[in-house]
Amino acid sequence: MHFVLALVLLCSTVAAQTPSPTAGASGIEGVISISPAHGGPERVGIPNSRPLADTEFVVSNESGTAASFKTDEQGRFRVSLGAGHYTISRKGAAKGIGRCGPFEVDVAAAQFSKVEWMCDSGMR
Repeated sequence: MHFVLALVLLCSTVAAQTPSPTAGASGIEGVISISPAHGGPERVGIPNSRPLADTEFVVSNESGTAASFKTDEQGRFRVSLGAGHYTISRKGAAKGIGRCGPFEVDVAAAQFSKVEWMCDSGMR
């Protein structure tokens, strides 16, 4: 009985001292959407925006490229970054109609900045 109690206490102590994988982590997470989702006037009951799915972005700071990420099918993303100021740009963005960034964000130490960004599809 004493052995089991000692083992439980030891495991509890080790678990309390072991940081979780995300403890102290920082970066940005959020969702990127695009609007208008269709040409012409807004339609009642039909959303005028949609998630920007499977799109690659580059994260830069004063030192150059810091990271990159790709949105999922719901336009969501999460990227780990150190504390600092970052600019996020669509990878391989073509000049022309529409606009998607660049977006600016500040990341604080030991936390994820939550963002919601909207891109302009250029449709009217």
